[in-house]
Amino acid sequence: MERPQQLDYAAVRAAAARIAGGVRPVTVAPAADGVWYALEYLQHTGTFKARGARNFLAAHHEAGALPAAGVTIASGGNAGLACAWAARALAVPATVFLPANAPRVKVERLRGYGADVRLVGDRYAEAQAACQEFAAASGALSSHAYDHPLIAAGAGTLLDEIREALPGLDTVVVAVGGGGLFAGVATAAREHGVRVVAAEPENCRALNAALEAGRVVDVAVDSVAADSLGATRVSADALAAAQEKNVTSVLVADGAITAARRAVWEEHRIVVEAGAATALAALHGAPEPLGERVAVILCGANTDPGDLTDPAA
Repeated sequence: MERPQQLDYAAVRAAAARIAGGVRPVTVAPAADGVWYALEYLQHTGTFKARGARNFLAAHHEAGALPAAGVTIASGGNAGLACAWAARALAVPATVFLPANAPRVKVERLRGYGADVRLVGDRYAEAQAACQEFAAASGALSSHAYDHPLIAAGAGTLLDEIREALPGLDTVVVAVGGGGLFAGVATAAREHGVRVVAAEPENCRALNAALEAGRVVDVAVDSVAADSLGATRVSADALAAAQEKNVTSVLVADGAITAARRAVWEEHRIVVEAGAATALAALHGAPEPLGERVAVILCGANTDPGDLTDPAA
C-alpha cells in the first residue's frame, strides 16, 4: 500500500469510519469556567495512539496489504503498545524492537498484547536499525510512532468527537511531540474553524523550532515530558498544519508542567503523563485569551503516580 500523498480532512473522516467500534469514544468533562478536558487517557493502551495504530493497520488490511509477517515497530513507549494492541485486535503478528534497558513493565505489557519483543542494544537508534533490518528481511509492514498520514488521521478523529460532545468549541489545546496528534487534530480543526494551541516544553520544541526555521529541523531534547514528547524533529505534516492561521505555538517551562500535573491530580484526582500536563500548562502560557469554550486534550496516562501522593498524608 502506497503512502497517502497528503493529510486532509477526508483522510480523517475515512479514519473515523475505519476505527468506529474499535476504539473508545472520547469523554469530555467540564473542568473550569470555559474549560473542558478531553479524557483521551481512558483510551485503549492509555493514550490516543491506539487511534492511529488501529487506522494504520485497518487501512492496510482493507487494501490487502498486510503481509504474513505482520507489522513491526521500534518503540518502547506508547506507540509500541498501541501497535501491539491494534495488531492483536486484527489477529496480525506484531514484532516490537526495544533497547535492552527498556523498563520491564513495558516489555511485559507488550508481551501481554501478544507481541514478539526483541531487545537490541542500549539505545533507541540500535533498536530502530534492527527493526528496519527485520522489515527488509521478513517483509513485515513497518509502522511509525507519528510520521505517517494514516497515523495522524487516526489521531485526528478526536477533534470531531470533542466537537460532538462540546457544541460551540472554539479552541483545542494539544501537546506536541513528533506531531502526529497535533497534525491530525489541526487538520480537522481547520475544517471547522476551531483554533489550535500547540503546546511544547521549552527545551523540547521540535515544532516551535521548525516554525522559526521555516523547515523541519533537529532539536535537543531535555524536559520532564521528554518520555512522550521527546521527538528530535516533527513530521512535515505537523509543520504544514502549524503554518496555518488557526494555530498558535506555545512553549511552557518544566516547572509549569510539573505544577499542572500535580494540580489536575489534587483538583480532579486525574493522573496524567507529563506530556498531557504540557497541554494543561499551556492554558496559562498562551499569549492571549483562548476562547469561551476551550478543550484541553489529556492525551495519555502511562505514568507512575507515585510522585503525586504525599507519603506523610
